[in-house]
Amino acid sequence: MKGYDADFQAFSDALGASFSRYGFAVIADHGLDQGLIDAAVNDAKAFFALPEEVKRQYHQPGTGGARGLTPFGVEAAKGAKAVDLKEFWHTGRELPDDHPYRQYMRDNVWPTEIEGFRQHVYGLYEGLDELGRRILKAIARYLKLDDAYFEDKVQLGNSVLRLLHYPPIPADAEGVRAGAHEDINVITLLLGAEEAGLQLKDSDGEWLDIAPPPGALVVNIGDMLQRLVNHVLPSTTHRVVNPAPERRGFARYSTPFFLHFNPDFPIETLPSTVTAENPDRYAGKTILAEDFLTERLKEIRLI
Repeated sequence: MKGYDADFQAFSDALGASFSRYGFAVIADHGLDQGLIDAAVNDAKAFFALPEEVKRQYHQPGTGGARGLTPFGVEAAKGAKAVDLKEFWHTGRELPDDHPYRQYMRDNVWPTEIEGFRQHVYGLYEGLDELGRRILKAIARYLKLDDAYFEDKVQLGNSVLRLLHYPPIPADAEGVRAGAHEDINVITLLLGAEEAGLQLKDSDGEWLDIAPPPGALVVNIGDMLQRLVNHVLPSTTHRVVNPAPERRGFARYSTPFFLHFNPDFPIETLPSTVTAENPDRYAGKTILAEDFLTERLKEIRLI
């Protein structure tokens, strides 16, 4: 993010070009507190190491995995036969008691077994939320919108921080760590992709390894933003494949932050993205962000 303040236009152009080509970008020098990242990841490792019956206390069936634990073997990629080989924890936005968006956002739950978990994990949530809004300013500039275009559309978005644990994989395991999928949301900010496995599907159908340098941030476009901008920025299919045999005994941890629009934001094609060569794919199909999210959660078996 060094170039963000030094030459915002150049940063935005480079970021937008990467998104236009791949739907993904890798950002070094993101400015997040590494100590806070490490503390949150260590808390996640401590939680996932707890006995299964202790972890299960934090599972809330029927809630779409919005908060707390989603146990191993529940989520699946859309249309996939096998479930993903992962478990995860979700933390969401905290709102005042009387806020109207509370009808969309559940209360967070916090494991009492891990000291400092709430402080570290919600601190990371807030840091990624702020960073995501900065990145959206650069995307707005690339799209020739007002720099602040996204600000009042995401500042109370139904965003979630996912603490992901991919356990070691037995040789006869069915399925993969995360089947081929596209993200539902606006943009995803991913920390912890240094352990191999993340791949994106290029426009020619080839799978490309994403191998960011240590400490870098991987950012990708989600389906909500792709829809808003009429596919000018693509939401790219990606997956997490199982590791080579010599790495199968190692767990993989990552912390994707799924940045969402405000629940009542109507996703309607931006007129500036409609051209003769790129006609409106969603004419007459405006949908509220919350309704879009609900549809997709059903498709991936979380509700």
